[in-house]
Amino acid sequence: MSGPISLEPGGAEHETLTLRLAETRPPRRRPRWALDDSATLAIRLPRHGPDEEAVSELAAELADRVGPAVHPYEVAALLEAEGLSASLIKERYGHPNLFSLASALYERVPRTFPEPAPPADPWRPDTVRCLLRGVLFALPGLAYLLTAPLWNASANASALIVAGLVSWAWGQALGHRAHLRLATGRREAGRTLLVGAPVGAAVATAIAALPAGGGPVTLAAAGQSAYLAAAGILLVLGRERLLLAALSPLIAGAAVLPWWEPGTPLRVALPLLALLATLAVTGRTLWATRAVPAASAAARPRLLWSLPYGLFGLAAGVLVLLEGRQEPYAVIVLTVSMGPAEWLLYRYRGLSIAALRATATPAGFLLRSAGILGLCLLAYLAPLLPAALLTGADPATLLLLAATLWTALLLQAFGAAWPSAAICLAAAGGAGAVTVLDLPPGSAALPLLCGAAALCLSACTLWSLGRPAPHA
Repeated sequence: MSGPISLEPGGAEHETLTLRLAETRPPRRRPRWALDDSATLAIRLPRHGPDEEAVSELAAELADRVGPAVHPYEVAALLEAEGLSASLIKERYGHPNLFSLASALYERVPRTFPEPAPPADPWRPDTVRCLLRGVLFALPGLAYLLTAPLWNASANASALIVAGLVSWAWGQALGHRAHLRLATGRREAGRTLLVGAPVGAAVATAIAALPAGGGPVTLAAAGQSAYLAAAGILLVLGRERLLLAALSPLIAGAAVLPWWEPGTPLRVALPLLALLATLAVTGRTLWATRAVPAASAAARPRLLWSLPYGLFGLAAGVLVLLEGRQEPYAVIVLTVSMGPAEWLLYRYRGLSIAALRATATPAGFLLRSAGILGLCLLAYLAPLLPAALLTGADPATLLLLAATLWTALLLQAFGAAWPSAAICLAAAGGAGAVTVLDLPPGSAALPLLCGAAALCLSACTLWSLGRPAPHA
């Protein structure tokens, strides 16, 4: 060697005494805060104060994790998890202990509190399912198209209309009760549907037999009631695709009508085949619910809880019937739109939850709720306007009726069933009385009453759902 080695800090040489070791095994990976030279073992001599440069480098490296800390002890826990030993803290950073270094880092790094990642929307709708349900609501009308030449619609329609109204009201109430039972278990919901659906079909057929006076029309009403009961079961249990497959004979028969006359046998056989297929898949679905283990004993929901849903179904049926007397094609448009309407009900709930996270005051949430309600109504009604013009229907009547039904369904989705039922019953009763008794303003009564009902329902929606509590 050419000269002595200085062992005092601050000399011309480095501040460490480096002992070169023979590399007898592969070098072990060192943390970023370790020495850069992996082939040396550094022994750092005691310092008289903190190494500000080393502390700054460590602060920059851990800034994203130190920033959210609310106390130096959190930084200390982080350093301990990083594997910094007491000796390394003294030798590398010049601090006497872990807490001293943690306090220094806490002071150097500004406080940052990033927002947590937004959670997944629990009310994200199934778009395909909602659209399919809208189509399924309208497909049974193909049976009337196929069988129209075989019976006198003007003389026998009253029996089918009465049976349809009863089935609609019964199905709404039974569907609500079945959904309540689904919260207990699928087996319990299946048992409720197995008992309630046949009773509803029998009641609708018996009531339809009074104006029909027996005969083939009563059989047609029985088939209609049986189908509506079975289809309601499949829709409640989420078996839309099975129902679509069961209705394939109707789809095939209606598709060839513009080019080919199927004849009386096929006009009768195809709807009958679709009915039998629907009943078969419904029976299979109900049987499958029996394989589900029974849930623990729970109190059954009261029958009175489902009554407003049935009354709303009756009122909605009357309103749609009155619209159909003037504009039959408007009923088809309205029926198909029930799929997008259901999709928007889910979106309303999801947007309301997002608004709940974004607002800090009740007044702010109320304003956002009003905007969400207007946005959903606009999204629902906008496609109906060109559809009404294409079918030659009165746009005002169709749009006001659609707005009434959607806001009523929105209130029902949040459990506010009595206000929606009462308002819709008042509108249906008033419009029905004007139509039957031929009172003024005549045909203008339906849009006027639907407009008033839509305003009342919108006010009820803002009053009930413009508060954070229903969305929490």
